[in-house]
This record gives sequence, structure tokens and C-alpha cells, in this order.
Amino acid sequence: MADSDNTTTLPFVTRRRVLARGMVTSAALVLEKSALAGNAVATSAPPDPSLVLWRQWETAHKLSERLCRRQQRLETKLVESIGFPCVTIRLPEGEDVAVHSIAALKEVLGKGPDMAIVGQQAEADFAAQQARWDAAAKEIGYTAALRAEREAGDRAEDLLEAFSITSATTLAGVAGKLDAVLREGEAWEECSEFPWPQIRSALSDLVRIAQQMMPEELFHGERPPRRRAGCCSRT
Repeated sequence: MADSDNTTTLPFVTRRRVLARGMVTSAALVLEKSALAGNAVATSAPPDPSLVLWRQWETAHKLSERLCRRQQRLETKLVESIGFPCVTIRLPEGEDVAVHSIAALKEVLGKGPDMAIVGQQAEADFAAQQARWDAAAKEIGYTAALRAEREAGDRAEDLLEAFSITSATTLAGVAGKLDAVLREGEAWEECSEFPWPQIRSALSDLVRIAQQMMPEELFHGERPPRRRAGCCSRT
């Protein structure tokens, strides 16, 4: 059934762990001003390929965040109006189990012949609920929003992967690489697990050193804005 794999996971369906939190602030403003300053000071120098790539990633990342929030708002509307597709199975032991996908249903029922009739009815009930969800999802634009969010996320991930094979030629380009990795990979703000404290420290050191070395050309004496706390689930 079309899009059925998009709608049967437990609340809430999200694509990545970080995206539902508010727009993350970081060294983005610093990097952008650095790029503008670099162009003004050395117009004959070729652009830093890592910084060019960072600008593309920044655009894709922000678009992915906006689309994710829209998709989640529509998903919440669907959940509140019709609920996730779900059926409850009573096992021979008398235990009731709620399942949210055909795959989970088959796993719960197993292959025992005593559950065959129960399984057939449960699959029919689930299929009816799934069809209702799919129709409503298409009507309110959720299906299209989910597809657009995934496409934007794929674009951002492709650009992030390209950082590993793109050499930086400026401090701003190096900072761009660290900025993208930190914003995409950190599970939550100020995460204390390795390697996020070390990456935050390295990015902070890089900005500080650049400010000291060439304050009139790079970073304009600014520091990366502090990020506000907040997190969300992402799969």
C-alpha cells in the first residue's frame, strides 16, 4: 500500500534525532561574515571549496528543518484526528498486545495454526485503518510534506558526506566543517558524550585564534552565539 511504511511507526514519526528542536544557532553567522570579508579582502583568490560547500549545506539543513517541523505539525493533526493505525491482539495467555505494523503483527502472532484466524482478522482490521490514514494523510498534505522533508534531508546528508573529501583552504572552511558536523551529529545541546565536547572546544578555539590573527578580515570580532537548550527525537 502506498506510503504505508511511512505511517506505522510509534509517535512521532521523525527522520532524525535533532530536527524537531528550534532552529539551532551556531557559528553560522560568524562563518557567513567571514566569507564576505574574505571576498572583499582577496577578490583574486579562489573561493575556499569547503566554505562553498558549507553554504550549500547550511541552506539544505535549514530547509530540512523547516520541512520537518511542517511534517510534524501535520502528523500531530493526523494523530489527533484519526490516530495511528493500530490493532490489539489477545494472545492465548490472555495478554493484550497493541501492534502498529503488519510486520509487528506477524511477529507477535508467530506461525502457530491456532492464531491463523486471529491473524487474518487483525490484518484486515489493520489494513482498513492504514487505508484511512493514507487517505487522510494525502488529503491534508502530510504525504507530500514527508516526501519533501526526506528529499531535503537526503540532500543535506549528501553535502555533509562531501566534507570528508573536500579540502579547506581557509580557517573559515575548517570551521564550517566542524560547525556542520556538530549541528548534524550532536544528540542534544551541550551533549557530554564523546566526541561532542571535543568538537565544540575545537570550533571555539578555531574562532578565537582567527579573531586574534586577523580581526579586521575574519570573523569581525564576533563569537558564535550560544544555543538554547532543547531536543527532540529523530530516527
